[in-house]
Amino acid sequence: MRSFASRGVIVIILGIFLLLLIGNTPVAGAQLPFELHGFLDARGGLRTQDDPHESKTATLGETRLQLHLSKALDWAKFRIKSDFLYDGVAKGADVDLREANVLFTPFEFMDLKVGRQVLTWGTGDYIFINDLFPKDYNSFFIGRDDEYLKAPSDALKASFYTTAINLDFVYTPKFNPDRFIDGERLSYFNPQLGRLAGQDAVISPLKRDGWFADSEIALRLSRDIKGYGLALYGYSGFWKSPVGFDPQAGKPTFSRLSVYGLSVRGKVWEGIGNFEMGYYDSRDDRSGEDPFIPNSQLRLLAGYEQELAKDFTGGVQYYLEQMLDYGAYKRTLPRGSHAADEFRHVITLRLTKLLMYQSLKLSLFTFYSPSDQDVYMRPNIHYRISDHWSGEVGTNIFIGEKDHTFFGQFKDDTNVYFGLRWSF
Repeated sequence: MRSFASRGVIVIILGIFLLLLIGNTPVAGAQLPFELHGFLDARGGLRTQDDPHESKTATLGETRLQLHLSKALDWAKFRIKSDFLYDGVAKGADVDLREANVLFTPFEFMDLKVGRQVLTWGTGDYIFINDLFPKDYNSFFIGRDDEYLKAPSDALKASFYTTAINLDFVYTPKFNPDRFIDGERLSYFNPQLGRLAGQDAVISPLKRDGWFADSEIALRLSRDIKGYGLALYGYSGFWKSPVGFDPQAGKPTFSRLSVYGLSVRGKVWEGIGNFEMGYYDSRDDRSGEDPFIPNSQLRLLAGYEQELAKDFTGGVQYYLEQMLDYGAYKRTLPRGSHAADEFRHVITLRLTKLLMYQSLKLSLFTFYSPSDQDVYMRPNIHYRISDHWSGEVGTNIFIGEKDHTFFGQFKDDTNVYFGLRWSF
């Protein structure tokens, strides 16, 4: 591992040296046969309190070099985006291939993208109902850039454009799960143990990694009507995090899932409003009587954002999650287990203020659940020092009295972080 880490550091150093040479060459842009840009990012983060389930106070400590290469030809566009990083918390180096795809336009009405790509649908702000593409919640909760909340998919995406309606079709030949909280870096509530856990109970789920056997399909129909974006969604695959459990294997599982939804977004009063809903069909337990498989759900989201003053914007959202077949869930719940509520309510607030000719951004995003009685707050200060340099500092604050609620389980993971980035 040490030799691998050393190689990772060497790769980063050599990459920086190469970029400096390129940057100092007056005709560098003419010499390169492709477009090149990226950044060098250094970040660190610490818990603000002790966590008895994690061995390290540090939550973040990494140096990351991202290279983004693209080449446009008459018949296709090629795109590669990869991160080379050294992780001081995990004590190792890694390569994170974010994108590697080719985009074709075989017909005027059709685009075809094949390969690794980052996909996102829906209208929510940090709340995802019909966006069933993988997320990275470890990155989100420790202070990496928001870019890393969206994890890549290995997929084929076909888009069709007509005067009546647009169609997006995504096929993933092998299941791409979330980069979920597994206990390695952040503690979490383990329902099987009935307590908080971390490195003492790292989640190792049963894998769904069969090519074509564990595939996913996502579909979106969209159209603009008088300035309002309307969309219908469909998904067939699996729960993106291992929320099921196999008692024989003694391991969490990714249960089968289908989702059917809709969304609308457009001008409301002086701002922008959105509404989204989704029916989560838990195909492995439609009766709700299996306590080891999540019940089907109905999810609703309503949001509104508006400029409140010059360079000052605000946005609010209301999210509702209803567990269906709740009576069957309560009847079959194992004795001693924590019962989830039938309804989970979440209210979010986003405030953003730009200062110093928009070079300084102050932001606050807050999740508050009156049903779970927990809170998650994300204050952040971002300063653009120059065209190439930027820095930021922020915190991830978790508040909750109950260990088994969604945000309450992370109360020992509250952390502060900082970052410095050079972009080119």
